[in-house]
Amino acid sequence: MKKTQKLAAVMLLMILAGSLSLSGLAEESTEQVPETAKEAQVASADEMLVPEEVVEDWMVPIYPEELKDGVYDISVRSSSSMFAIESCQLTVENGEMNAVLTMGGKGYLKLFMGTGQEAVDADDEDYIPFAEAEDGSHTFEVPVKALDMGIDCAAFSKKKEKWYDRVLVFESTSLPAEAWKELKMTTVEDLALEDGNYQIAVSLAGGSGRASVESPAEIKVEKGEITARIIFSSKNYDYMLVDGEKYEKVNTEGNSTFLIPVAGFDYNMPAVADTLAMSTPHEIDYTLYFNSETLEKAE
Repeated sequence: MKKTQKLAAVMLLMILAGSLSLSGLAEESTEQVPETAKEAQVASADEMLVPEEVVEDWMVPIYPEELKDGVYDISVRSSSSMFAIESCQLTVENGEMNAVLTMGGKGYLKLFMGTGQEAVDADDEDYIPFAEAEDGSHTFEVPVKALDMGIDCAAFSKKKEKWYDRVLVFESTSLPAEAWKELKMTTVEDLALEDGNYQIAVSLAGGSGRASVESPAEIKVEKGEITARIIFSSKNYDYMLVDGEKYEKVNTEGNSTFLIPVAGFDYNMPAVADTLAMSTPHEIDYTLYFNSETLEKAE
């Protein structure tokens, strides 16, 4: 009888030990599964196109304090062609910026301002759902910390049900001059320039980075106003936009040449140039920088 009781006790202890062991395994499994599930919700590098570099060396972040309150059309660069932004309106108000992105497709259900890994750990209220515009296009309203700065944005694919990492840059060069509180530049008056012809070093930034302009450039000062002759490194540009005004090229042979107004020197002057080099005409945002230290009277 004692042997039977002893055996029963041993068996009971073994059963309890096994239960505890299984319980421990279950708890360990419960901890690991969510991590695996979260990782599966973020697209890997192999599942994405190679991202484009959208932040350029010359870029310096522009914060809302530097801009006047208002609503402005602005260009946005995306690190992925799959996240196509058709247009964007930037609102500056009370020291904050928000933008409404109008998408070229309907493949994304929500956005998160951060990385995909951060998105899977976030609460539902942190996600930005799409809204449908009158024309049926999808839009997202997102906060913008600064212009000319890479901003992480994760987009949730409706088809793949995964977060895809993107980087967005809201380009200050596409803003009109009136958007700035203080446009710092060197003027004709600052330099006491007389009417006449001059040469000045000029550099082009923006676009793919492959285009350039001839430097030094010829400029003409007349009655306090500056006109510059800009010659591109390509013959495929047909017009330029400066402060919303359109300027056709002035030559029929050779690289595209334009006569455009210049407000001043020593600042990144926004300009748009339309290229015919792609399958369809495409307007490209650039900046032109005229260095007053190199200014010389033309012979």
